[in-house]
Amino acid sequence: MARVEVVMPQMGESIAEGTIVKWHKKVGDDIKKDETILEISTDKVDSEIPSPAAGVLSEIVVNEQETVAVQTVIAYLETDGDVVTKETSKETAPTSEMPKVTAESESVTPEITVSKGRERVVPVVQPLERPVAGRFYSPLVMNIARTEGVSMSELERIPGSGTDGRVTKKDILTYVEAKKLGAITLGAPVSPVPTPGAPLERAVGVVAKEVEVAELRKKYPAPQHDILQMSTVLQKMAEHMVKSVHTSPHVEAIHEVDMTNIVKHRNQHAVEFEKKEGFKLTFTPYIVDAVVKAIKKYPLVNSSVEGDKIIKKNFVNLGIAVASDNGLIVPVVKHAEEKNFLGLARAVNDLASRTRNKKLTPEDVQGGTFTISNFGVFGTMVGTPIINQPQVAILGTGAIKKRVVVIDDAIAIRSTAYFTLSFDHRIVDGALGGMFLEEIVQKLQNFDTSMKF
Repeated sequence: MARVEVVMPQMGESIAEGTIVKWHKKVGDDIKKDETILEISTDKVDSEIPSPAAGVLSEIVVNEQETVAVQTVIAYLETDGDVVTKETSKETAPTSEMPKVTAESESVTPEITVSKGRERVVPVVQPLERPVAGRFYSPLVMNIARTEGVSMSELERIPGSGTDGRVTKKDILTYVEAKKLGAITLGAPVSPVPTPGAPLERAVGVVAKEVEVAELRKKYPAPQHDILQMSTVLQKMAEHMVKSVHTSPHVEAIHEVDMTNIVKHRNQHAVEFEKKEGFKLTFTPYIVDAVVKAIKKYPLVNSSVEGDKIIKKNFVNLGIAVASDNGLIVPVVKHAEEKNFLGLARAVNDLASRTRNKKLTPEDVQGGTFTISNFGVFGTMVGTPIINQPQVAILGTGAIKKRVVVIDDAIAIRSTAYFTLSFDHRIVDGALGGMFLEEIVQKLQNFDTSMKF
C-alpha cells in the first residue's frame, strides 16, 4: 500500500509557516496529480497547492485555519491500486464535444441521452436558488459570458466549484452547454440572503468569515452585529500599514493630470490591442511607463532608509497594488526600467491575473522599490495612500473623469484625474516630491499618440 505524505510547502526562503485556508478535497475524494488539493496563506501571499500524486485523500491531519511550520505533514494520500476509486463507466463517459462534468458539486451531475444512435452526456445544471451578488469573476469567465450571451443575473446563479464558490471556466462552459441543450430553467430572481457562516465578500470590503467569540458576542449582540475573522493576509497588511505610519513621516502632494490624449490613444487601439495580445488595454501601463521614466530622472524616490543611510536603488521594481478576494496584494514588476510599453503591459496583466487566481509566489511580492495604487478603479477621486515599507514613496491615481477646464483662457472639456504622491519626509522634501510628480504629469499629458503596437 502506497501512502503519500502531503506537507506544508515552503513558499520562499523567508517563509517559516503557513495557514490552511481551505481544503478543496475531503477525505475519500479522488484527486489527480497536480489538481488543486488545498489553499494556504502565508505572511506574503495566498496560494493554491497542487496534489503531489494521484490517488485518494485518506486523511487530513491539519484542519482549516490552523497554522503549522513548513514541511509539516498535513494530509495523506493513498495511491495503492487496490484503493477503491470512483470510475466513470463507458456508458457515462463524456464525449470530446462536451466539457467534462465531475461530482465536485451536488448541483452539477451527468445525465445520459441518446443522439443519432450514440450515447452523449448532457450536463444538468441546477442554478442556485439565490443569486450570489458581489462574487468575483475572472476576466476569462466574464469574456465567455459576454461571448455566449450569459447575463450578469444568470452568472450570479451559476454554481461555482472554485474557492468560496467562485465560478470557474469549467463551470460556465458546463452551464453554456446545458443552456444550449435546453437543460436550464431559471425561476424568478430572488434577493440574496446571507448564509450564516458563509464568507462576506465585497459588502464588507474583504473576504471574511463569521466567527463566534463569547466575550465579543456579549458586547456586540446578534443580529445587530456580525463578528468577522480577519484573514492572514489582512492581518499582515494591517500590521504593515501601522508600522509604516510609525516609521515614516508621511507628506502628500496632489497634482491634476490631463489624461485626454491617453484616453483617445487607448480608445483608438483597444480593440486591435486585445486581438493581438489576448487581454484588455488598460490605463495602468501608460501610468507605469510614465512613473518608470520619472524615476530615472529623480532616482532618490526609488530608495530606502537604513538608520542614517540612504540606499538608492539603481533598478526599478515596481509594485502594483491589486484588489483581490483576500484584500490588497502588491505584486512586483521586476526590473521595470528594462521594459518598453508593451513589456510593461504584459507584465502588469500577468501579475494581476495571477493575483486574482492565487497563483503568485512569494518572490512575486518581494523586492519592490516603488508602488502604484490605482484606487480610481473604484471611483475614488483623491486618496492618500500609505507608503509600502521600506520604500519612501507611493503614487495613488484617482478616477479619470470628464471635467470642465480652462485652456488658454477658453473653456474646454477634458478627461482629467488627480494623482497623489505620499512620500517619506525624512529624505524626500516637498520640492523633490513636487518635481517628481509633475514629471509624471508631463509624461502623460505629452504622450506620443502616434505610438502603435
